[in-house]
Amino acid sequence: MPIHPRPRAVLFDRDGTLIHDVPYNADPRLVSPMPGARAALDRLRGAGMPLGVVTNQAGVAKGLFDAAALRRVNARVEELLGPFGVWAVCPHDDGDGCACRKPMPGLVLRAARTLGVAPAECVVIGDIGRDMEAARAAGARGILVPTPVTLPAEVDAAPEVARDLADAVERVMT
Repeated sequence: MPIHPRPRAVLFDRDGTLIHDVPYNADPRLVSPMPGARAALDRLRGAGMPLGVVTNQAGVAKGLFDAAALRRVNARVEELLGPFGVWAVCPHDDGDGCACRKPMPGLVLRAARTLGVAPAECVVIGDIGRDMEAARAAGARGILVPTPVTLPAEVDAAPEVARDLADAVERVMT
């Protein structure tokens, strides 16, 4: 495991990383945390680490749900997993050409700015290559936590790979 300076903030992808991915979820009742997510987040909070979420939510652009439904789902995430210092959300679709949709760095840059830290002082934890590309583009450290939807090429290209959220947090803390 490479040695990294301790970050000043940790940013998480939402779907597939913190909670089970339910495509285009607009129903808070369907929010289900990933195994060990609450314990991992509480460990970071206990160490005084600011936390944020950086998430693509193209369902808004596609008209599948509105901003109010998205807020309700995110509120349920916080009910189950605790508070986050920032929610950086991209409501755009791939063809919109925005600077915030991962793999672009906009969400990471916005979250770091909101938390008052430099992007290089952040770790981004996610489950797919787009998360790692956004981290790299912003100058942040990326840790991939693969799931069954993570492509082998994404694992191979990741700067760092953790077994699960607990392992990712251990890497952050050491």
